Amino acid sequence: MHKLLFDQNLSYQIVNQLEYLFPKSSHVRLLKLEKADDLTVWQYAKDNGFHIVSKDTDFNNLNALYGPPPKVIWIHTGNMTTSAITELIQKKAEVINTFLDNEQIGLLQLD
Repeated sequence: MHKLLFDQNLSYQIVNQLEYLFPKSSHVRLLKLEKADDLTVWQYAKDNGFHIVSKDTDFNNLNALYGPPPKVIWIHTGNMTTSAITELIQKKAEVINTFLDNEQIGLLQLD
């Protein structure tokens, strides 16, 4: 079972909408990390078995610098509604799980 940690640039509502696919996932807001810097969020994810889902490139840079874990799922789209992002993740759930199972890759870009 893979746990996702959604960054502050994504709605916390996504957690509930995707719980059936990714149980025990969370959002930085729900964990009181919404004001934490990226490195703190990175370390929290690493220490607690989460993989980070974000729209910004900062976690890509941390992935390049430190490598996984945690792995990073980069939502590389323009402005999208929360429901559209949820739909994208639902459609790509198999790709996401395959990526998270692969120890060789640390970054997945979803367009």
